[in-house]
Amino acid sequence: MSDSLAPMRARIRPASFAAILFALTLASGAHPPQARDEDTLRVVGRPDVMEMGPVFYATEVLLPRQTKLRPGGVPNLFKDDAPDAQSIDRFDPFPGAADVAGQAETQALRISVENPDLRIIMTVAEGIYRIVGRRSAGIATLADLAGKRIGVFENTSAAYFLHRMLGSIDLGETDVVIVPLRPREMTPAILAGKVDAIAIWEPESERAFAALGADAIEFQNPRIYRELFNLNTTAQALADSDKRVQIVRLLRALIDAARRSETAPQEIWPLVAARSGYPLDLVAASWPHHRFPAALPDDLLDVLVAQEQWLAAQAGRPARSREVLANLIDPSVLAEASESFDPR
Repeated sequence: MSDSLAPMRARIRPASFAAILFALTLASGAHPPQARDEDTLRVVGRPDVMEMGPVFYATEVLLPRQTKLRPGGVPNLFKDDAPDAQSIDRFDPFPGAADVAGQAETQALRISVENPDLRIIMTVAEGIYRIVGRRSAGIATLADLAGKRIGVFENTSAAYFLHRMLGSIDLGETDVVIVPLRPREMTPAILAGKVDAIAIWEPESERAFAALGADAIEFQNPRIYRELFNLNTTAQALADSDKRVQIVRLLRALIDAARRSETAPQEIWPLVAARSGYPLDLVAASWPHHRFPAALPDDLLDVLVAQEQWLAAQAGRPARSREVLANLIDPSVLAEASESFDPR
């Protein structure tokens, strides 16, 4: 039942001086100079996910004076929440809502129910999630998960990934024992035998897989599900001519950053390690479980339509139509950025 993605084998070259310098700057608590608040684009995203790598490079190396970055997600497009207290020292806080937010398609769908003004403008990265289990718990095939305790971060793309993987063998969430866990709780839980398997994004799946050693078994299949980590904004922001210029500029930088994430990832890893707090070697080991298209996948709407059914059933509401969900995707910004992108 396992259909592992053939990992991207990046050629390891010395990290660029710029990337190392910025990583050291972040670690020291210093920040690059910023322009006036009205001239900067306010960007949010989870600092502890690998998919943010291109965003870190784009905002800190390519556009340090034109952007401000802080922890957050899609909800911050519509309201202002305080950053996580544990990570605020590594970011420049800013007041008010964000202009753009990086997060998986699951949260965009969830938040857009009450905020149909949300717009998906680019898929920055694709995450190839894994179920990591213990062979000693009697897990040899995907079907062996029936009746097992599985740690998962509820109401997230990881929970939907588990739903899809179980569904591929005609099992559902009621056929397993769901154990709600936060990502960094998962490796200690599986090592202690509190769960038999975990379903989560990187780098926690890599951390668990490495820690279990010979006892580890993994299941992944990007044809069944791969996370679409998108850049999101609002129709209101795109209608503002000045703000749109800033967003297009960020997308151009992200196209460059995504290419570097594929061809020279060692330039990105130090930034991810500095922001996330994960060790550099764990970041590097987790990298092959990602793709960095900086595009809008042809099946994006299909993914949204299928996942909407799951989310609607969870919330006890009617599922939105394909036509309604299509309005959430705005390809015009990426088209504009691509036309003006200079790869040199």
